[in-house]
Amino acid sequence: MRVLYLNENQVRELLPMAEAIRLVGEAFDELGRGQAQSHPRRRLILSTGSVLHSMAGACGKYFGTKIYSTNPRYGAYFHFLLYDAATAKPLALMEANWLGQIRTGAASGLATDRLARADAKVLGMIGSGFQARSQMDAILAVRELEEIRVWSRSKEKCESFVTEARDVPGIRIAGSAEECVRGADIVVTMTSAKDPVFESDWVSDGTHVNGAGTNIANRRELPAELLARASCIVVDSKEQAKIEAGDLILGLTPDQWDRVAELKDGRKRQSDSEITIFKSVGIGLEDVAVGGFVYERAISKGIACAGLGGVLP
Repeated sequence: MRVLYLNENQVRELLPMAEAIRLVGEAFDELGRGQAQSHPRRRLILSTGSVLHSMAGACGKYFGTKIYSTNPRYGAYFHFLLYDAATAKPLALMEANWLGQIRTGAASGLATDRLARADAKVLGMIGSGFQARSQMDAILAVRELEEIRVWSRSKEKCESFVTEARDVPGIRIAGSAEECVRGADIVVTMTSAKDPVFESDWVSDGTHVNGAGTNIANRRELPAELLARASCIVVDSKEQAKIEAGDLILGLTPDQWDRVAELKDGRKRQSDSEITIFKSVGIGLEDVAVGGFVYERAISKGIACAGLGGVLP
């Protein structure tokens, strides 16, 4: 039995953002029809600070799981395993840092396409870490932006991000979190913050917010007051959000969870004045949706050489 191995650079080359948004959208449509599955993330936590994370899903011809290890001192290591749904045969092993970044961005892009105003022109981004570029690229794929404001607690990281993205028209560093958010049509948070990174009254009516930075139950980026103002709160998985989405766990009472919809429900913006929120935690279904596509593209391109990307015996 031969298993295709793909490295990070190959995954990035084979998975364009616009395609990832389409794939994620189709996967959530299948989930809504009961034709796909996703299991919540599981974590094995060690006393050393190391954590093993796993998340599984099934979609169309494929099922699979992403497994990754993290340690606050030594970093994170991501891999994705893809299997054939009909036979259970293993098909591919992929390095999955880029896979995860792109599909996380794609989920935000899908939500933005459905929930942001059609005339949205200004994006405010709080956070400039390794996930920020894919969030920005996803929104650029669904809206024609004129201005992109970026702010983070680390001035050096913020400057580095904007410098690396200098090819993007309208991008600039905001002087403060408030300047970043006030007047923005779309707001993205991609941080590891424990407490909210902006205030509710900075957000104008008609704004769409993507909270994509944390999936830990005792951490949140979004203020509870904003959740109360929002007429629409959407998550990728309510089951997983009740375990991981600190923004909602800390910001909603148990009976308020009835207000929360899922991407599979197909909820769209109802008026130009409503505040909409997408809280992303990232689910296994998204990995399978894009991983299957990467595998098929690799096969079609004849990627089967040993070494950097090839076939495992």
